[in-house]
Amino acid sequence: MNTNKTYLDSIKKRFVDYKSLGEKAIEQLDPELLFKSFNEDSNSIATIVKHLWGNMLSRWTNFLIEDGEKPWRERDAEFENDIPSKEELMKKWNEGWDCLFNTLNALKPEQLLDIVTIRGEKHTVLDAINRQLAHYPYHIGQIVYAAKMLKGGGFTSLSIPKGQSKQFNAGMIGKEKK
Repeated sequence: MNTNKTYLDSIKKRFVDYKSLGEKAIEQLDPELLFKSFNEDSNSIATIVKHLWGNMLSRWTNFLIEDGEKPWRERDAEFENDIPSKEELMKKWNEGWDCLFNTLNALKPEQLLDIVTIRGEKHTVLDAINRQLAHYPYHIGQIVYAAKMLKGGGFTSLSIPKGQSKQFNAGMIGKEKK
């Protein structure tokens, strides 16, 4: 068994799962709610998506040969709520994720211990990937939480609904036996 290949396969699946989780939350909202902030100090879902997009393009473009904090990135501008439509929002969402997956799909297992830099700090490729695996779900969680709050009632749970843990576990155990 090639442990490095197994890791790359696993990490790609995790990123796919988090991308899907964010999309399922976004899909439940009327478009105008994607641009709503709770207060001056909070970010709208659109702003969080814009930040993820900027981070993904910066981190994953020329991943192995350039610093992950690109000189062309305007991080502060990522927090300006200026995306005009849901269509533009989803275009940025997909562009960021495509950049990440194109890079991950091109990586070879033997490159996991190569050194890359982020803001001048050296990381193994493995650590740089793990760093983003911690960062992106943090923001996906914000998107899901904000979507639940913005939707009010009727939000379809993206995990085990309250009060249904026993039924869920029984169903999972039943699947395992088949």
